[in-house]
Amino acid sequence: MALARFSRHAKRPYGVSVKMTAVAILGLGFIFVWYIFSSPSTSVTVQRDSFDDIAEPVASGTRVSRSRENELEKHGSSGHKKKVESGLKKKDEKRVNESLPLPAHEHHKSGKKNEKHLSNRNKEKGKLKLPSGLSKENQEHPEQDESQSEEAGKDNEDEEEVVVDGKEEGLDGEGEENGDTEGDRDLDESVDGETQEKVENENEGLKNEGKKRKIKGTVFDPKAHYSWKLCSTRSKHNYMPCIDMESGFTRLQSYRHRERSCPKAPPMCLVPLPLDGYDSPVRWPESKLKILHKNVAHPKLAAYIKTHNWLIESGEYLMFPPNQSEFKGGVLHYLESIEEMVPDIEWGKNIRVVLDVGCTDSSFVASLLDKDVLTLSLGLKDDLVDLAQVSLERGFATVVSPFERRRVPFPSGVFDAIHCGGCTMPWHSHGGKLLLEINRILRPGGYFILSTKHDSIEEEEAMITLTSSICWNILAHKTDDVSEVGVKIYQKPESNDKYELRRKKNPPLCKEHENPDAAWYVPMKTCLHTIPSAIEQHGTEWPEEWPKRLETYPDWLNDKQKAIDDTKRWKDIVEKSYLSGMGIDWSTIRNVMDMKAIYGGFAAALLQQKIWVMNVVPVHAPDTLPFIFERGLVGIYHDWCEAFGSYPRSYDLLHADHFFSRLKNRCRQPVSIVVEMDRILRPGGWVIVRDKVEILDLLEGILRSLHWEIRMTYSQNKEGILCAQKTTWRP
Repeated sequence: MALARFSRHAKRPYGVSVKMTAVAILGLGFIFVWYIFSSPSTSVTVQRDSFDDIAEPVASGTRVSRSRENELEKHGSSGHKKKVESGLKKKDEKRVNESLPLPAHEHHKSGKKNEKHLSNRNKEKGKLKLPSGLSKENQEHPEQDESQSEEAGKDNEDEEEVVVDGKEEGLDGEGEENGDTEGDRDLDESVDGETQEKVENENEGLKNEGKKRKIKGTVFDPKAHYSWKLCSTRSKHNYMPCIDMESGFTRLQSYRHRERSCPKAPPMCLVPLPLDGYDSPVRWPESKLKILHKNVAHPKLAAYIKTHNWLIESGEYLMFPPNQSEFKGGVLHYLESIEEMVPDIEWGKNIRVVLDVGCTDSSFVASLLDKDVLTLSLGLKDDLVDLAQVSLERGFATVVSPFERRRVPFPSGVFDAIHCGGCTMPWHSHGGKLLLEINRILRPGGYFILSTKHDSIEEEEAMITLTSSICWNILAHKTDDVSEVGVKIYQKPESNDKYELRRKKNPPLCKEHENPDAAWYVPMKTCLHTIPSAIEQHGTEWPEEWPKRLETYPDWLNDKQKAIDDTKRWKDIVEKSYLSGMGIDWSTIRNVMDMKAIYGGFAAALLQQKIWVMNVVPVHAPDTLPFIFERGLVGIYHDWCEAFGSYPRSYDLLHADHFFSRLKNRCRQPVSIVVEMDRILRPGGWVIVRDKVEILDLLEGILRSLHWEIRMTYSQNKEGILCAQKTTWRP
């Protein structure tokens, strides 16, 4: 009756106002009922109790909403778990993404706006048990002074946030370009437009800024709990986080970036073992002749073996017949012909440190090693056959890096010779950018050895024009009758006289303020750096012959006594402690990394053990890498907030001297460095860490969660040493 009466009133002239009143009353009633029967938390955020569909864990600097945090604590106490519904609507997903990280492929789509938003969020103080090895933000307490037993140069490191590269570094240590796959394809000449002037002028400001953003407290959170999962990536057991492309573009033929590009959040998962398992590598020097095939198994490698004779599959092994190579007549004949063409090239004396571009035939490296030449192979990122991994398994110094638009991570003028065998690099394209980069890292008076087959007339003329424009002298050009390979040997000028006599100043000389040693995320330049001439500059004189150069301290070294003391210190430590007191079988050790090298003293002390050491100089530390090369050793620049450029299971031993205590102000998730150590270390491999006791205690807990075996711990006066061995355990 009431409804009938109401409808009759609605038909009258003033019925419109009645209708509006009725709608308002119904709306208020609906809101009242919704308020009574709905939970405040569910009205703010979506319930999410499973992290299975999230590629990366929550970064320690990412905010978790209050309601979300409370619900997680509630479920953590009750132990009750619910599954997330797979049919979440887009609106719900948007709300989730405001408090949880995007999967790896979604990070690339989020854009700069979302990246800026995340970086400015406040950190939440909550007690959460975090999945997949997640570390919580450090709690504040006064920072203790460093031990005076640390090596030379450490007293200045706190003051120098950026020294070698000129790349702005934040707490997360992300690279200059972490764009998506399409961004990689679109990377063009605009990269070169980023002048070094802008980058280097930022250094002074960053040094002061770094002091303000220091985080007091331990590196690892003592309240964090760690659980681990396997990485689920396209490259599977060969996953290289900053090289491999995991953004979901499955139609691409290549799964590797055109340039180094790291995930937004550091990987917190463990790389699986090869499908057929992993066995201890063949020991050196037998590994020069054979390796276990299953340790490096790859479909494209199997196809490569069928068409090349320098590696042969024999049962469970890959065999490398002596003197077999890509060069007809053998690699020994090839090396001898080079010495005959240029007698000044005395392998193992005048020539000690060589860069081999391409890593196509490791027989070249093996033969030079017999002549006391230390060759660093540059495995290119587009090498889908993974020959760089074969080189590492054989026990040769190798690093993986793109070589296209950014500088390679080496200082200027450090390689005695650079070799490119069977080379197909487009040296003359893009203004000769690649050859100018070779010119940058080649020592003044150094040699560039290029061997090619069937160069076209156009390519030949373009190469002649380019090498003439940078004043390279062609010492020899000969096609070998046996190998049928055309070999050209160029020499870089030793002074600036030739540059001044050029009729055409193209390419131009680089500006004076441009640092030739800046190499981390720095675009290649189409200019010539002048030859060093001042006594305080490295590269003014050719080093002493090997092995005398190992103990020679040049005049341009700022503090010779510190380098001398560093060498003596590590010689004593290695002889009295490492070789006999750690329980390490050094006959199983070949590939070694010093994660924070200074003067190369640790590598020099191990030289008699028939091993090679990759000396890593962190980009935020004083630049001592030129001196390491001067001694006849090899090394590389690196930022440990990112993954290292190498395959999983590359090294037999990792050495870290007061390494973690220097990272508390740099990396958002220091525990991710331990995950990276697990990736590049072989099962059965060793790690030796020297640091503060408070750091070693927490590190020991992390290593135990990874099922590593702690072989030795020792401490005295708040300083200690930890020795651990990785096992074959995977979650």
